[in-house]
Amino acid sequence: MTKPESAGPDYDVVISGAGLAGCAAAILLARRGARVALLERRSRPGAYKALCTHSITANATPVLDELGLIPALEKAGAVRNEARWYTRWGWIEPGAAPGPELPYGYNVRRSTLDPLIRSRAAETLGVDVLLGHKVTGLIREAGRTVGVRASTPEGEREIRARLVVGADGKDSAVAGFAGVPTRRHENARFGYLAHFRNLPLRDGISHAWFLVPDMAYAFPNDDGVTVVAVLPDKKRLPAFREDLEGSFLEFVRSLPDAPAIDAAERVTKITGTVDYPLHTRKAAAPGLALIGDAALTGDPLWGVGCGWALQSARWLAEAVAPALTGTGDLDKSLAAYARTHRLRLGGHQYLAADFAKGRPFNPLERLMFSAAARDGAVARHMHMFASRLMGPLGFLNPLMVTRAAVVNLRHRGA
Repeated sequence: MTKPESAGPDYDVVISGAGLAGCAAAILLARRGARVALLERRSRPGAYKALCTHSITANATPVLDELGLIPALEKAGAVRNEARWYTRWGWIEPGAAPGPELPYGYNVRRSTLDPLIRSRAAETLGVDVLLGHKVTGLIREAGRTVGVRASTPEGEREIRARLVVGADGKDSAVAGFAGVPTRRHENARFGYLAHFRNLPLRDGISHAWFLVPDMAYAFPNDDGVTVVAVLPDKKRLPAFREDLEGSFLEFVRSLPDAPAIDAAERVTKITGTVDYPLHTRKAAAPGLALIGDAALTGDPLWGVGCGWALQSARWLAEAVAPALTGTGDLDKSLAAYARTHRLRLGGHQYLAADFAKGRPFNPLERLMFSAAARDGAVARHMHMFASRLMGPLGFLNPLMVTRAAVVNLRHRGA
């Protein structure tokens, strides 16, 4: 039975999307005292996102720790994601440089990660996980969002809440229903990936190839599976359309120090997309917040989506929980969340959108990438930036840029 408009909210928060961002937000909000309805359009508890880099960058490790997921992830075989990157100047190898242990995240397949975090959400006091609930519209009153309409196995339903959260991905229906504008950044690359067994990588760590404009990576994951992805310039698309498997394998074979792809066993189909633009949206409006890909969809080249999903969930919970459970101003809290989101991720997205044009390295990128291939300190600095543990200004701080310049001058003089 639909409640009359004068009725109070059914929950403090309704979240659309029980993926990584939505489940993290539900857990973190409920632990802070909020009553949360977590809606998922799919009916299976084990549903998961297939098209993903299957990697969580180190910036999100503190969120995994707060969620209490790290012991379970390591028990499930998640791989700490140390990496090396190929460039035309040679390999960048942060882990080989002297210094303390570098921060790490985890490579873990979404078929392992998503059911795990969803089950944790279902076990959390204050969270109702509602499977088979697809948001079909928003309830709006006096210029603000006050709930959702959803199709459910029992029919149509209205669920009212003080806050509605869109955690429903890059093509967010919640953002569309709310009329939140989307800034679209074209991507000059397309991408395909597949999972393989018996594909050893040197030192058992992640590899990425910056062939510019073409890219590729191979990430060891749980259960002995390696995720291999190719991200070529769209000029190569006709060949892939004509022969997907042959073009995929030939691309991998052609990589410098290529993994032995022909000796490996492919255990999934080759999946991907020929058009994956970057999206940027304002992260909050009255009664509404967006998290994860619904707020900002990055370039899969960088593998940052899972990390940013977890971080944005935490930023939202920290910002709005006092207002939801006490006497704070919710709209001011939402504005604070949107400001944090913009300040923390806006610079990263600006650089990613520019590089997604398929252009060559610019002079500063050439300086830093070439020096990182020649100097351990610059390589470790590169790791911190790639892990999103520092922003663009930190990456290009004058001391490190000067060091990179000196490294390259010495190399030329050698």
